[in-house]
Amino acid sequence: MTEEKQSAQGTGNGADAGAFLPNFCSSHTLFLVVLIAQLLAFILALARGPAPEGFWVALAFTSLFVQWVALGTVLVLCLARRSLIPLPPLQAAGAAWLIVLVVTVIFSLLALWTGGSLGLTPHMPVSDHLGFLGRTVSISAIVSAVALRYLYVQHQWKQNVEAEARSRIQALQARIRPHFLFNSMNTIASLTRSRPEAAEMAVEDLADLFRATLTDKDTLTLGEELELARRYIRIEALRLGDRLNVHWQLDEALPMDYPMPGLVLQPLVENAIYHGVEPLTEGGEITIGLSLSDKNLKIEVVNPLAPPRNRRKPGNRIAQDNIRQRLDLAFRGQALMEVNEEADRYRVILVLPRRNVDESTGRR
Repeated sequence: MTEEKQSAQGTGNGADAGAFLPNFCSSHTLFLVVLIAQLLAFILALARGPAPEGFWVALAFTSLFVQWVALGTVLVLCLARRSLIPLPPLQAAGAAWLIVLVVTVIFSLLALWTGGSLGLTPHMPVSDHLGFLGRTVSISAIVSAVALRYLYVQHQWKQNVEAEARSRIQALQARIRPHFLFNSMNTIASLTRSRPEAAEMAVEDLADLFRATLTDKDTLTLGEELELARRYIRIEALRLGDRLNVHWQLDEALPMDYPMPGLVLQPLVENAIYHGVEPLTEGGEITIGLSLSDKNLKIEVVNPLAPPRNRRKPGNRIAQDNIRQRLDLAFRGQALMEVNEEADRYRVILVLPRRNVDESTGRR
C-alpha cells in the first residue's frame, strides 16, 4: 500500500551460487553462443591473413571448427548444469572453464584426424599438430575466461539491483503503513456501533492487506492481486461513500494463476483514489481494466483529475518508479509501463508478457 513505483528474476540465492551460469539448455542461449562463435571465427580468419586456399574457404573451415567446439561445449554444460549450480562461484567457473578446454582438445584432435583422413593436411609434421593444438586451447582458454568473468559480473550487478529494489519497497511499506493504518482505524471506529458487520469486514480486509505487505513472497498471482485491490477499495468505499465509484472491465479469459510481482495493481488503485477521487467534491469514477491478447496481459487504471487549482501537490512518484523497476527485473525489460496525463484524466497502462514470471527471470 502506498501514497503513490522486476527480473522475473533475484535470479538466485545463497545456496545456488553457481547460478550465474546461464541455462545452456535454452534456445536463446544456444543462439547467442552460435552467434558469438561465428563472430570469433570471422575474427580468426581475418587475423590469419592471406591463405593459400582463399579467405572464404579459410573462413568456412574456421567456422566449422569453432562451431563444433561451441556446440559441443553447450551440450556438455547443459548436461552438467544441475551439478554446477550448487557449487560456489569460483568452483563453478573453474569447472565450466575446464569443460571448455577438454571439449576444445577433443575437437582439435578430431579435426587433425579428419584432416589427415581426408588428405587436407598431408604430411603435416608433429610440431605443426602440437602448434595447432596449443593455439586452439590457448584461444579457447582466453575467450572462455573472459566470458565467464562477464557472466559473473553481470550476475553480481543484477543481484545488487534486485537487492536495492527489495530494500526500496520495504522502506516504502514501512513509511506509509502508519498513514493508511490511521485512516482505516478511524473509519472502523466510526462504524463499530452503527454498522458492526461492516466494521468487522473492514478489519478482515485491513488484516489481509497488511499480511500481503509483510510477506516475503516476491510474486503473487493475478487473482491475489485483484483480491487485494478489491479489499482496498472496500475499505476506501466505507470512508468515501458515494463519492467513490469503481468500474471494472475484466476479460472473462483472464488467467487468475498468472504470477506477477506482488503489490502492483493495489498501489495504482490507491494513487487513483488519492489523487483522482478525493480532491473532487462530488467524487469520481476510476476504471480498472484487464484484458488478454495472444502475447500480452494489459492492465489499465484510469482516474479523473480535478481542476489544477484543486489538485493535490504532485507526489514524488515513488510507487510508480518502484513498480516500473520491479517489472523490468521480473520480465527482463519485456514489460511496458505507460503513464498518460490528459486534461481531465490520468491513465496508467501496464503491458505484461503472457508467460510465467519464473521462466522470464530464470528463477527456481
